[in-house]
Amino acid sequence: MAALQKLLQRGRLDRLYFLLVVLWEAGAGQMHYSVPEEIDKGSFVGDIAKDLGLEPLTLAERGVRIVSRGRTQLFALNPRSGSLVTAGRIDREALCAQSAQCLVNFNILLEDKFNIYSVEVEITDINDNAPRFGVDELELKISESTTPGFRIPLKSAHDADVGENTLQKYELNPNDHFSLVVRSGVDGNKYPELVLELALDREEKAVHHLVLVALDGGSPVRSGTSRIHVTVLDVNDNAPIFTQPEYRVSVPESMPIGTRILTVTATDTDEGYNAQVAYFKEKNPGETSEIFELESTSGDITIIKSLDYEDAKVHEIDIEAQDGPGLLTRTKVIVTVLDVNDNAPEFYMTSSTSSIPEGSPPGTIIALFNVHDRDSGQNAFITCSLPENLPFKLERSVDNYHRLVTTRALDREQFSSYNVTVTAKDGGKPSLSTDAYITLQVADINDNPPTFPHMSYSAYIPENNPRGASIISVVAHDPDSDDNAHITYSLTEDTLQDAPLSSYISINSDTGILYALRSFDYEQFQDLHLRLTAWDNGNPPLSSNVSLSIFVLDQNDNAPEILYPALPTDGSTGVELAPRSAEPGYLVTKVVAVDRDSGQNAWLSYRLLKASEPGLFTVGLHTGEVRTARALLDRDALKQSLVVVVQDHGQPPLSATVTLTVAVADNIPDVLADLGSTRTPADPNDSDLTLYLVVAVAAVSCVFLAFVIVLLGLRLRRWHSSRLLQASGGGLVGVPASHFVGVDGVRAFLQTYSHEVSLTADSGESHVIFPQPNYADMLLSQESCEKKDFLSSPQSLLEDKGEETSQEMVYLVSHTFFLLPGQIFLSTWINNSFSIKNMKIEGWLLHTVVEFI
Repeated sequence: MAALQKLLQRGRLDRLYFLLVVLWEAGAGQMHYSVPEEIDKGSFVGDIAKDLGLEPLTLAERGVRIVSRGRTQLFALNPRSGSLVTAGRIDREALCAQSAQCLVNFNILLEDKFNIYSVEVEITDINDNAPRFGVDELELKISESTTPGFRIPLKSAHDADVGENTLQKYELNPNDHFSLVVRSGVDGNKYPELVLELALDREEKAVHHLVLVALDGGSPVRSGTSRIHVTVLDVNDNAPIFTQPEYRVSVPESMPIGTRILTVTATDTDEGYNAQVAYFKEKNPGETSEIFELESTSGDITIIKSLDYEDAKVHEIDIEAQDGPGLLTRTKVIVTVLDVNDNAPEFYMTSSTSSIPEGSPPGTIIALFNVHDRDSGQNAFITCSLPENLPFKLERSVDNYHRLVTTRALDREQFSSYNVTVTAKDGGKPSLSTDAYITLQVADINDNPPTFPHMSYSAYIPENNPRGASIISVVAHDPDSDDNAHITYSLTEDTLQDAPLSSYISINSDTGILYALRSFDYEQFQDLHLRLTAWDNGNPPLSSNVSLSIFVLDQNDNAPEILYPALPTDGSTGVELAPRSAEPGYLVTKVVAVDRDSGQNAWLSYRLLKASEPGLFTVGLHTGEVRTARALLDRDALKQSLVVVVQDHGQPPLSATVTLTVAVADNIPDVLADLGSTRTPADPNDSDLTLYLVVAVAAVSCVFLAFVIVLLGLRLRRWHSSRLLQASGGGLVGVPASHFVGVDGVRAFLQTYSHEVSLTADSGESHVIFPQPNYADMLLSQESCEKKDFLSSPQSLLEDKGEETSQEMVYLVSHTFFLLPGQIFLSTWINNSFSIKNMKIEGWLLHTVVEFI
């Protein structure tokens, strides 16, 4: 029929049409279709018009219709397409139940010729039914004395589908006491059985709740469940009785595993659950319990492990029969084993060594062993062999003894150990063989010194490290083994800053870890160079050296140190001079500071922290230069106080501050007037010092006054002599007066040793402070810098005194050092009055004596 359909599809309708009509009219043709159940109404089943050889539009003209015999019409004809379609939903299970094949037969009538055609439609199954249990819940009762292995049949499930869509398996929820066994019946159905795996204890748990799941094989898989309630009972009064007090059986040792050798039977006079008998083996020590298995329900004894005649010729099995509640009886089964050839050779190691020194001569014996086969005859003939490419060989001795010896000297550095496999093979057919494994360690001799992975090492440690801090771990390797590879580390003795190196660094002799014994200071030293020695523990010991450089990393642990202005030891504050005529940017002074740290920790920055008059002065960020920010005004105070902070760039940054006093004035009298007005109240002890100073000044002044009078006399004499010489027309008219030795020479001497002085306004002892010469220029007024002839023109000085008094204070200071044995005196000329401890000295006065030892 399929071949005819293919011919029709290839366009040969004209030639086969007549033949098909004849065949169908003769009743030789039958149309067969297949359709799955549960498809929608109007689904296509088959092409009736094509199979009848008619055009679809002619079906209605020829009166084609379906003829049924009183049953529900499941199919219909589509007059337009000429195809057979479903007339409604088709349920295979309702039509054919559990039949393997479901066929629906009906006829098609052609009314114009009264021809009848037979049609057969097969309804195929789909997985539209899940397995169902007869009961949703099952109640079971089991005695607590029931031994494991007891079986209880369960209610089976039913699946209306057929084939793969029907019930395939059962599953039981996991639990400790029960398992599930599925038994297949003669009819092909599957019957579940509940097996007790662990003895029940009613006092511990009286009811066990289980869930049994039935699964079919459709896609998707459908399932059904049944809940099982197991109630534990405790009743029984009759024990089972065996049919024989003792059972005997003989089996060859080659009997296959799984063979049943005997069935034991016991009966129980009780009824129902109490009469159900289960069989168990007594658990006796030995191999017998591991060789045989007893089926608990049938009493069948099977082999689960190969028998060995040489191990045991007879096996005894103690069997118990137990009824449902737990009463039992015992019997014995004696199994006699018959011998067959099934033994492989066996090794017996008589003597062996696990270690051999490298360099041992060839022929050194490694092991002595015996090979034995418990079989007999040809099956017990044994040959031994070794793998190739090993430095060993076998030497045969008497009674199947063999020696394993070396064929050459061994080198541990090449192979530290050998795993030698010795194969013993018997002469049976098929032959049996056994392998023996001998592990040999090659003992080391100390022929390799320790080696370091690197030629030198470098380590870094921050300064101020805690004592005992770990610096670096230096590890050496020795290819030897055991004591020969045990390495001890030490430091080569050396000194650092006249101290032994061992007082700075220590090394753990076992691990090679270096520790700092003291806290390092980067400012003291920046690096240490060591030499480490690694010794092995061989005899004699071998060693190697390696150099190590430890670099100390700087930390910000030093605050900036201000070098200038230096703080006076007597607690006074230096005064810097800034003329009122200074332009913006005028350099007043410079703060100089250093930091003992290095790198970023020593980068210093300067800033103005506090000023008595903000905006008047600026400080260079990197230079520390104090400059005027604007032009000085008359309203600006004569005394300005500045606080400059110097800060480094460490983390965290450290800083130092210095206080500067700047005097704003164009001349020294202005400064001194301001300083005098700002002095602090005198100390009571100053009165004595003032008295001493006045006495000293008076004495020196008298001496100096006498000296000046003498000089004036000499000057007048020379002047009178020069007038006489000029009147007489002498040759000395053109010679300058400065070339004569006298008052001018003294004046030159005084000017040569002239120094400028800076006075402080807040000295508690009225000391005169002499700062650096570069600041003297700031304190000298223009008038003080003029070179006047004090001795030759005293009258002019007196005449100028009236003009100088118009100023607040004008000082002309010149210092002359007179060197005496062990002492240095400083004399000072001062014009106008000067206050020392509230005492005034008028006129020209030598007022200060300073003694230096």
